[in-house]
Amino acid sequence: MVSEQDTGERGQVPSNAWNLYVERDSCANVQVGLDREWLVTNGLGGYAAGSIEGATTRSYHGLLVAALRPPVERTVLVTKIDETVTFPDGLTLKLGVNEYQDGTIDPQGYKYLAKVALEGDIPCFTYELEGMLTLEKRIWMEYGQNTTYVQYMLHGAFDEGSERRTDELTLALYPFCVYRDHHSATQGSPDWHFLVENEGEYCRVRANEDAIAITMIAGPSAHFTPTGEWYWNVFHRRERERGLPDHEDVYQPGYFRIQLTPGMRTTLVLSAEPEPFGEFVGVHHEDSVTQALLRHHRRKQQLLAVANSSAVNLPQQDPVLARLVVAADQFIVARPEQTAGMKKGKPVFRLTPDRKTVIAGYPWFSDWGRDSMISLPGLLLSTGRYSEAKGLLRAFASFTQDGLIPNRFPDTGEAPEYNTADATLWMFHALHTYLTASGDWPLLKELFPTLSSIIDWHVRGTKYGIGIDPRDGLLHAGAPGVQLTWMDAKVDDLVVTPRRGKPVEVNALWYNTLSLMESWAVRLSTDATLYGQLRSQVRQNFAARFWYEEGGHLYDVVDVEGTAGKNDASLRPNQLFAASLTRDLLTDAQIQAILQRVTEHLLTPAGLRSLSPDDPKYHPQFKGNRKERDAAYHQGTVWQWLIGPYIDVHLRLNNDLHAVRELLQPIIKQLWSTCLGTISEAAEPEPPYTPAGCFAQAWSVAEVLRCWLLTTE
Repeated sequence: MVSEQDTGERGQVPSNAWNLYVERDSCANVQVGLDREWLVTNGLGGYAAGSIEGATTRSYHGLLVAALRPPVERTVLVTKIDETVTFPDGLTLKLGVNEYQDGTIDPQGYKYLAKVALEGDIPCFTYELEGMLTLEKRIWMEYGQNTTYVQYMLHGAFDEGSERRTDELTLALYPFCVYRDHHSATQGSPDWHFLVENEGEYCRVRANEDAIAITMIAGPSAHFTPTGEWYWNVFHRRERERGLPDHEDVYQPGYFRIQLTPGMRTTLVLSAEPEPFGEFVGVHHEDSVTQALLRHHRRKQQLLAVANSSAVNLPQQDPVLARLVVAADQFIVARPEQTAGMKKGKPVFRLTPDRKTVIAGYPWFSDWGRDSMISLPGLLLSTGRYSEAKGLLRAFASFTQDGLIPNRFPDTGEAPEYNTADATLWMFHALHTYLTASGDWPLLKELFPTLSSIIDWHVRGTKYGIGIDPRDGLLHAGAPGVQLTWMDAKVDDLVVTPRRGKPVEVNALWYNTLSLMESWAVRLSTDATLYGQLRSQVRQNFAARFWYEEGGHLYDVVDVEGTAGKNDASLRPNQLFAASLTRDLLTDAQIQAILQRVTEHLLTPAGLRSLSPDDPKYHPQFKGNRKERDAAYHQGTVWQWLIGPYIDVHLRLNNDLHAVRELLQPIIKQLWSTCLGTISEAAEPEPPYTPAGCFAQAWSVAEVLRCWLLTTE
């Protein structure tokens, strides 16, 4: 990765943090390279991802993973491309890498991989060929389309005196296709042949008569040759680690052959769009690709400019901020409106700027209400994307049902699920941060009837036992077999951390919500009496009910399962929100004691543990099959996003920006050490705190970005 002389002591952020790259040593070590990943996205929920070596180590990897019902129904269509380079004298170099179930790695193109760089958000792979020749490969996606570009450029020449001709090389591109949900794996069959329409410079491939067509366009100098071969038992090592099906069969419909000379570019366009190819077919193919690349670069430059209008050259002025701004963009996607029309048997969607949502994490999460609201300040406000923040708030408010916003939108487009006690309350906090940043008070007036209705539902009680206890004003929540807080792991019918009763962070959010509603009602000249009375009642009872004197911290849940006085004293990070969201629920001495206990037991270089190691329920590893992982998910596993409330409390007590930046350094280092340019969901709770879970997580990036900006003020 970035060389040691660039990183400085103790893993500090390097001076070239914007120019992320993987060095030859890591590329040449296949086991190291197979642990590194890259990701590009298209603003629809679709994406392309893989290992830096080129092998698909996950079932989720693919060059074209299309969101057919944006931002969900993500379908793997093209898993990868293997390349071969043939010289005029017949020498052939195979640049691809595939790992099979029996342990075979073939071909072994990592031997030629000299460097992997991240240019903005475009991964660039450099292969050293013979003599002084290098081949560069770049991958990006068209924003707002299920279209991927894979561009190759040949550089250099042979040493003087070489007998090998260099006037023309042959590049052969072998795409591998499947047609499946990205959560699954394909099992091939000798009598299953994909349908291929061969047009020479381009082709259309369908898995069957009813399948979406994959259009592949290589340009007028290319020639497609059908093959129709299955490659059996491709190994997905990451899925084996997760106890999931770990191999699949992939179909090679054929290959493109292209003649290359030094200085020449050629681009393979892969698309699931109904009519993607008009401008890319014929002599203007590369000109059209060049325009697509310029569009991509202009959009990224605009994002950087909006994020910091005073910074003419943000990557040079603050490379970490620039890198985080680009990472944030990958999670912000459209939730298009479906029109009445149909095209080729599929519904037609209309993209609108006021219908935004947040993908919680790549590769397997869709958009979740809780994650969207927690992430909004970092992803959208810290990057200056106020209009999209407004659109996201409007969109989720429009889905309010019985006083709740959706917990999540299922991956296959079914009705939203509402099993959440905190996502709706996080929306009030997100709206507050938006109003503070934008001054858009007309939006408050527009949404206030919905907000008022939400409070009414919580007062009289809504789904899943969510409602106030009139005796203390605190919010209780819980229903058998339902997970309602962010600690939401569930193994079959078993909720691992049920937290039924009055969870601490839910009540901190409830107090914050009532405080906001009281001030907003006054601003709108509306009766604020109810909100003020409820707020005062919660304030009067919160510390008395939640303070655990013997432990010097807050109970995690009080009145567990509705039993008065039955309290859960587990030492967890959730208590931090009682000090990070509000100013007057706890004394300074109590906050200092909480911070000390959390620091001693939960703080790691990768974020905060979800449970103290001293607890008998603590899991020292986040590994194994689904049941094993879910059992450990919130029972010790480290979460990067929790560094946000920890830093908020740290700053409140100490106001030490240098110390905060020191806390962020190890997490920021992930930008170049795991999945290039982004931050993972979780980490192992014991050294060396290996990243785990999703390789790119919205609230991890959002909270690190938000806190990084705090250190620059």
